[in-house]
Amino acid sequence: MSWILASPIIIPFATAVFAFLFRASPVGRWLSVAGSAALLLASAILMVEVLDQGVIAAQMGQWAAPFGITLVADLLSAVMVVITGITGLAVAVYALGDIDEGKERLGYHALFQVLLAGVCGAFLTGDIFNLYVWFEVMLISSFGLLVLGGKKEQLDGGIKYVTLNLISTILFLAGVGLLYGLTGTLNMADLHSAVREVENQGLLLVIAVMFIVAFGVKAALFPLFFWLPASYHTPAFSVSAIFAGLLTKVGVYALIRTFTLIFTTDVAYTHTILLWIAGFTMVTGVLGAAAMNDMRRILSFHIVSQIGYMILGLALYTPLAIVGAVFYLVHHIIVKANLFLVAGVAERIAGSTDLDRIGGLYRYAPFLGFLFLIPAFSLAGFPPLSGFWAKYVLVKASLDIGNYLIAGVALAVGLLTIYSMTKIWGYAFWKPHPAGVAPRLSRLSGHDRAALLIPIASLAALTCVIGFFPEPFVQFAERSAAQLLDPTEYITAVLGNPDGGQGGAALAMLEDGQ
Repeated sequence: MSWILASPIIIPFATAVFAFLFRASPVGRWLSVAGSAALLLASAILMVEVLDQGVIAAQMGQWAAPFGITLVADLLSAVMVVITGITGLAVAVYALGDIDEGKERLGYHALFQVLLAGVCGAFLTGDIFNLYVWFEVMLISSFGLLVLGGKKEQLDGGIKYVTLNLISTILFLAGVGLLYGLTGTLNMADLHSAVREVENQGLLLVIAVMFIVAFGVKAALFPLFFWLPASYHTPAFSVSAIFAGLLTKVGVYALIRTFTLIFTTDVAYTHTILLWIAGFTMVTGVLGAAAMNDMRRILSFHIVSQIGYMILGLALYTPLAIVGAVFYLVHHIIVKANLFLVAGVAERIAGSTDLDRIGGLYRYAPFLGFLFLIPAFSLAGFPPLSGFWAKYVLVKASLDIGNYLIAGVALAVGLLTIYSMTKIWGYAFWKPHPAGVAPRLSRLSGHDRAALLIPIASLAALTCVIGFFPEPFVQFAERSAAQLLDPTEYITAVLGNPDGGQGGAALAMLEDGQ
């Protein structure tokens, strides 16, 4: 069982080593594609095992939980690893036409694979200290990708990105230390029962708020989101796409995991804070997008706005709301990565992503226009695409508990999202190019055209599948939400005894001198 859980981490690391060794050769880029395909296959096998057996866990080095390193996969972890594999493969193929030889020689493909390993590690870890370790792996690799090429705007965005994320890391590590001092354990399954035995519940709430801030920075929540729109528009489009799809979602995942498994002793307090943060995140993100005039800047602010919807589901903390959060999380990774990929092709054939400097894309590249409309309409919540169902579930969950204000905010933000998407369409696709350029896809070489368009078309098709046939995906989200709200199966898989307290069966073995 351990190899199934470890393979989504081992495969990208191994691929990174070989890609770095062949970084000066075209072999390196194909190794990256092959490694990403292997990651997707391994994640699919893991998903099949979880669907068949339920929550699965493995103890690295044969150290029994909670004293060793635990890897664990429930439905949420498994689907996040699968989506990582899908997005990673799409971006790896796109990079064949997007990343130049100079960036390849600097180690783009190796850094990209290390980033995928860090993301998968964060999704599969069952130990909160190791979650910190995987955050650091992601931070190092993502900073390397962000500044690859060394342009002034990249360095400026990179400094803002890494500075605030380092502050978040310090706060996270401090919270981990305080939590360990209170409970004597860092295993997340073990913490579920350990936090209930803490006498100083006031200090535990302080630690919970520290985690909200730390993970909130990673997820780009209000008011600590400014690093994202300051940096995501600066690197190569392949880098922007993988960042947009995955990085902030690891922060969202961490919040969902810890605030359904660990910090549930005072839901009225912690989740009310999350509710206010979700509302302000949605509003400030969409207003920032409306004020921008560059495709990547608009899309960057929309990442912030859409993160608010996911946190809304967690904050409402009802079964239906958690279903909405899980569904939204999966839908948004695909849609947002795809929009950045489309922006990259638009820049290649039209010459810019500044809306005042481009145009004519619908007339001369109607296929690209069609591929843009699918994720754009999905992001805005047009039926029957995936974004509509995600928003519908969250709004219904808000109305079911009588929270009409937040439901109204969610609907209003959806309307403003439509405004931003129609703004991009009107300027970039509908109006003529101001310089009289004919932005045709034929301006790309045959190799580049295939490498750039196949991933976009594939992700658009997946968005349509989720939207047109939502029932199995909603049912999956329901099962995932049930596991999150009742973590007994998760705890049993890790500790072997849900009532065993700090260490369960493992602690009993030590007490018996084994």
